[in-house]
Amino acid sequence: MGLVSGLVPLAALADGNDAEAQQLAQKRAAQRYNVEVPGSSIRAGGAAIFVDAPIAVVRKVVSEYGKYASYIPRFQKSKVIAKKDKKTDVYLQVPILNGAATVWSLTRFEPPAKEGTNGERIEGKMLEGNVEDLRAWFHMRPVDENHTVLKLELLIALKLPLPGKVVTPELEYASDQAVTAIRDRSEDKHKQSAKNASAKRD
Repeated sequence: MGLVSGLVPLAALADGNDAEAQQLAQKRAAQRYNVEVPGSSIRAGGAAIFVDAPIAVVRKVVSEYGKYASYIPRFQKSKVIAKKDKKTDVYLQVPILNGAATVWSLTRFEPPAKEGTNGERIEGKMLEGNVEDLRAWFHMRPVDENHTVLKLELLIALKLPLPGKVVTPELEYASDQAVTAIRDRSEDKHKQSAKNASAKRD
């Protein structure tokens, strides 16, 4: 049913040519990819997914950094340490390489910034941690008033001498898990909000 409800409004898009959204809606699962990061020998691992919820709902879920450990698989800890000037410092702890190592990082997430015509981007960058570098980029864009394309790209440069061909697939997998969990949480919140609104009208 989720797939059907996602496809109906897509067919009525004004430009009728959002191929990415159509593909992700039909796939339902996340689409993994990787991208080059200037100055890094490791490619960031990414994942894109279609969300049956408005961008405002998705943004709120993405920004609840302290709750990541409660619903995103493999996150051991996620705790907000400080907030200032709309920036949020978060302590994150995540096992990688099938538990062979654990990454911890104090990461600063910037407030949402405009991206493209009507999209938004949230960037996170390590302040300190046990890796050489850790960065995250969330990208959100509305497909229409009730649907959103969400992407996450992760870069983790380990101190261990591991090649990118080993690390990047792990990052793609982690991004997949994260956007899938965020989609599910966003859709649940949107459905509950719609249900509550309907109950009030009745």
